[in-house]
Amino acid sequence: MTTAVQARTVGFRPGERNVFFHILTTCNLRCRHCYINPIEHGTCTLPLETVTKWLALFSRPDAEDEQITNLILLGGEPTMHPDLAEIIRAAKGMGFSVTVDSNGYLFHDLLHKVSPQELDYLSFSLDGPEAAVNDPIRGPGSFEVCTANIRRAVAAGFNTSLIYTVSALNIKHLARMPALVQELGVQRFFIQVIGLRGKSAKDTVAPGQSWQVRPEEWFSVVPQVAADAAHRGIHVTYPKVYLNREDSFECAGLVAENYFIFPNGRVYQCPLCEDYPIHSYTIENDQLVHRQGLNEGRFFPLHIPEGCIMNRLLQPDNISYAEDGSPLHRISCCLLKEEVLPVKD
Repeated sequence: MTTAVQARTVGFRPGERNVFFHILTTCNLRCRHCYINPIEHGTCTLPLETVTKWLALFSRPDAEDEQITNLILLGGEPTMHPDLAEIIRAAKGMGFSVTVDSNGYLFHDLLHKVSPQELDYLSFSLDGPEAAVNDPIRGPGSFEVCTANIRRAVAAGFNTSLIYTVSALNIKHLARMPALVQELGVQRFFIQVIGLRGKSAKDTVAPGQSWQVRPEEWFSVVPQVAADAAHRGIHVTYPKVYLNREDSFECAGLVAENYFIFPNGRVYQCPLCEDYPIHSYTIENDQLVHRQGLNEGRFFPLHIPEGCIMNRLLQPDNISYAEDGSPLHRISCCLLKEEVLPVKD
């Protein structure tokens, strides 16, 4: 008999801190849905000295285990940074839990420059269960390179995770991913939803076709795929996206501490805002400065029937309404997650 699987909503906790640090914006790939916006995020590669100074602004070396700061090193492609190994070691020395999000190319021989004990997670992005699905989105040859390096990382003893960004281009192939994740030996599977940022905010999948999936598609596919993965012994996380009737809306910007740092010194609290100069903070002279005037933080306390105010302002096309004008689905904070733990049948 198959054990039933129940997703658990991971609520925001006061004092929880996540730092998403884009140490550069350069990348070897040209993914169709890339959210990096050079005009808003900058084009430089931060030197090691600057990275360590900026990390110190967000470190809590004396924090209790339950309040450890999660650091996610991003790009562009972060392994293109020549000093990534030193950055990882510096971050660990400051008490961070460190994850590197890579497109799988693993430049500068990263697997031989850091040990599994120095890096908490090495995360890979893959958007299809085969090259025919993944490569038109992420670039020719990327599936083969990424899966080969996942196998190398797993064999070397690194904790690994895989990120699959769901869009209209690949949602019908998501059901084939748990078998691949299991075969690769990856421990954690993150199912992400496409955000209308960067390229995907400007381009369509095809004439008249949006990147985003319909609510009924999401509900009919994602929870079932997560359950399949859990039965294969994989830890699964995916965004809640749509609130149930009994759920109350909560904004991470008012409860938790999430910082999205870019090489030009902009620091956002909400990833939906990253295409616009409404960031909450800026780093000036290696100091974190709260910006006055109109910024994203002014919007977070606003309550609307649609749920997330930033989604309503910036991505209104993904909200449908009943004849009386009420929203058919409330949108959750984009940082609210559902978690499905591994189960044994």
